[in-house]
Amino acid sequence: MIIQSKSVWVSGVFIEAQVEIKENKIENIYPYGTKPVDKDYGENRIIPGMIDVHCHGGLGFDTNDANREGLVKWAKGLLEEGITAFCPTTVTQSEEILSKALENVANVVRDGYEGSEIVGIHFEGPYLNVKNKGAQPEEFIVTPSVDQFKMYQEKANGLIKVMTLATEQDPDYALTKYASQHGVNVSIGHSAATYNEACIAVANGANGMTHVYNGMNGLHHREPSLVGAAMRLKDTYCEIIGDGNHVVWPAIYALVTSKGRDYCLLVDDALCAKGCEPGHYELGGNEIEIRENGSAYLAGTNTLAGGTMKFNKAIQNLVEKVLLPIDTAINMATLNPARYLGIDNRKGKICSGYDADLVVLDRNYDVVQVIAQGKTVKA
Repeated sequence: MIIQSKSVWVSGVFIEAQVEIKENKIENIYPYGTKPVDKDYGENRIIPGMIDVHCHGGLGFDTNDANREGLVKWAKGLLEEGITAFCPTTVTQSEEILSKALENVANVVRDGYEGSEIVGIHFEGPYLNVKNKGAQPEEFIVTPSVDQFKMYQEKANGLIKVMTLATEQDPDYALTKYASQHGVNVSIGHSAATYNEACIAVANGANGMTHVYNGMNGLHHREPSLVGAAMRLKDTYCEIIGDGNHVVWPAIYALVTSKGRDYCLLVDDALCAKGCEPGHYELGGNEIEIRENGSAYLAGTNTLAGGTMKFNKAIQNLVEKVLLPIDTAINMATLNPARYLGIDNRKGKICSGYDADLVVLDRNYDVVQVIAQGKTVKA
């Protein structure tokens, strides 16, 4: 199959080009008009498939549900918004529930399925700080334990690639060091870490911050806190929720312009209610409500619990509302998460030899076509 467009994303610019796909890989890139094509997308933009490293669920399914059918349905639904790879994300709960959730993801990956590719698990909790727990159930928050985490990773068949950890709660940074030395990105989050504590955690292996601004103390001119560390520590990755509800546009601009184009990760922190109507749902045993603004809140409170934003529209938000350069916005959803997960040798770029994960967007950032692993999945 050969497709072409006058706006194909290559190394930070749009070029006129053809993309040849064989089986599940990008075989060649040719100048526009070189060969007969199966589809010409004209002025529509072709970008790499998007990657979401922090999403709990959607279409009525939550990762903690440990249900194969729900996970597969969700994975297929993610393709509709251009997410071709993702990390199912847990919520703090009992050891039994988390173990079953991890086993379910591992079994689905082992047995195979059709949909967005699971490229890891994001283990959010239970090793958090109750002071900044957000919607995470306090009764199941525990002290970080290397032995317990080893058990969880075994249940996951090694798929845990990101762990949100309140590193100031980690005795002697033992779990921080162990996880980071065994292929897991340690992301500081739901944390009351000071700026100095964050710096020491990074020196002991942490390399990211979870949904910056949310679940942490705010920036103050005499105590920068974790937000200040996110801005100042240039080689750490930072998640940011791009719906405008969790973080207002000027605050997103301040973070991303401080970090630069290579270390920010667009996430949606999506819940089971993504793709559903506003109403009441459950997260980690807590009742939540989806309001008209699209975000989830602990029922009866103004505590945010997650989002329902579509990734393609989040890129539009970053460009048109935050006023970020388009290369920064696209990187945040494609190349940066690929680098973070260590899969940038096959994902995150439109390049010969890479996975044939492509998204065609019109000028309003609506999804026109998705190609995942070489298969056309949305017409």
